[in-house]
Amino acid sequence: MPGHSLDGTGGAPLAVEHRTQLLEVASRSIEHGLGTGLPLPVDPRNHPQPLRERSACFVTLRRTGALRGCIGELEAHRSLVESVADRAFQAAFRDPRFASLRAEELHDLEIHVAILGPLAPLAVRDERELWEQLEPGVDGVTLTEGAARATFLPAVWEKLPEPRRFLAELKRKAGLPQDHWSDQVAISRYQVFEFSGRYRRGEDSPA
Repeated sequence: MPGHSLDGTGGAPLAVEHRTQLLEVASRSIEHGLGTGLPLPVDPRNHPQPLRERSACFVTLRRTGALRGCIGELEAHRSLVESVADRAFQAAFRDPRFASLRAEELHDLEIHVAILGPLAPLAVRDERELWEQLEPGVDGVTLTEGAARATFLPAVWEKLPEPRRFLAELKRKAGLPQDHWSDQVAISRYQVFEFSGRYRRGEDSPA
């Protein structure tokens, strides 16, 4: 969310011009996907250093306030600009909850980018202790048990502000019973830096 640093240390957030560049890359990747069925190829060397840093992100698409796609990654495997280009394409065309985005939907499309800070494991003895440690509205949360895994971004707190309900729905998303708890449950939290903007038609500049 605006005001949070990428690393959780209180440092400066991503500069406005860098946010603008990422939103432009996301828009162009969606355009590229409409024409080719593939994400926009991106060369990190064409972008400033903050966008070349290895980072994980989620890209969420909305139309008139309604969710239209959301895809992300929890661990950083590539540069931020490459991640945004790929996640924007995936959110538009590969989210299994929605049909592929159509060209006529672009005019009222909103693009939201959430850049993830590092995952911080939480050591808790039971679920009640976990409720007490979480900070609603700030913490993104991941839950893992065996092959079951799910995450909620901090924005989900807006719809699920009570920690008990938040965690119950997170477990349901992971395919676990809502009242489930065991010593094998692993919980991590993270913070995000979020920004958004309207879809902007891309320009013919190097990616």
